[in-house]
Amino acid sequence: MDYEDTVALLRRVPIFASMEAAALKLLAFSSETVTFDDGEIICQEGDLADGVYVIDEGQVVVSVERDGIAAKIAVVGANEVVGELAVILNQPRAASLRAQGTVRLVRIDSDIFIRTVTGNPDAALGVLRILCRRLSNMLRHYEELVSSIDSSI
Repeated sequence: MDYEDTVALLRRVPIFASMEAAALKLLAFSSETVTFDDGEIICQEGDLADGVYVIDEGQVVVSVERDGIAAKIAVVGANEVVGELAVILNQPRAASLRAQGTVRLVRIDSDIFIRTVTGNPDAALGVLRILCRRLSNMLRHYEELVSSIDSSI
């Protein structure tokens, strides 16, 4: 993936869509393209959060392990960002990311991502929207779980 393709990809991602061209170009210049084959681990739960990933092609399975069993949380596709939560919180990764099919990603270093988000209000708002959407989905699933438990009692 060349530089111009990376800029075009970043423009399609909600977090970065409103950013000025110069900031997008700097982000693209500072990133790297990585490819993973089906089933390959992109990052493991508990790993140091050293970057975020923008999905260009393919799908990524997000999962957590509890009692030795992997539980799928989500499947994320093109033009989405994954791995940002651990970077923002400056904590180890809370979930594992695994390629479902061949996956091409753009990796953005943690420090560059944080500087971009903190230096650009539109990018910060984009991150906030993503996190709020995820929280809303989690609350909805929690309510469904509580409801199913209540109905079985």
